[in-house]
Amino acid sequence: MGAIDVARICHPDVLVVQGADAGGYGLAQGAGIVSLLPEVADSLRDIGMESIALVPAGGVVEGRGTAACLDLGACGVFMGTKFLVCKEASIAKGYQDEVIRAKDGGRTTVRTNMYDMLRGTEWPRHYGGRGIINSSSLDAQNGMNLNENKKLYEEDLQKGNHEWGQNGRVTAYAGCGVGLVKEVKYAKDIMDEV
Repeated sequence: MGAIDVARICHPDVLVVQGADAGGYGLAQGAGIVSLLPEVADSLRDIGMESIALVPAGGVVEGRGTAACLDLGACGVFMGTKFLVCKEASIAKGYQDEVIRAKDGGRTTVRTNMYDMLRGTEWPRHYGGRGIINSSSLDAQNGMNLNENKKLYEEDLQKGNHEWGQNGRVTAYAGCGVGLVKEVKYAKDIMDEV
């Protein structure tokens, strides 16, 4: 279901529009925020629903991206990857370290349903989770049997913070803007900076 369908059915006050650069779960195929946001805004205007506030998600991790989104008609932004490394986040230190280490999210992340298969979770095929490329995803790409990959993944889960990262097997979900995330900060400091 697309954004316009949701608007027609639900009549929301706010609509979060997720672009292809978003981390975590999203459509396997989609557009980036720079084209998606104005297209949704124009489509809402065409059906007389331009009063719905738009909040983009996907690839926005700092002030420049926020300014661009506001210029494209957004009323705010949703930032997920950036807040993974705030001091208040309740995630593993290895996960935070991996988000800070990763650069060039367009090349170092992948949207796939393979991470779900390793974890034993089910999402419809047309959705995938964007995460930082690691040994699990590389082995799957190179043809490793799912059962063998899952066994190695489950062994690494027991090892703790050292099994994150490109040589580890544990999934670090993150968006394409991960390369702009450089240090752990308090949430207030992130907001002030943006």
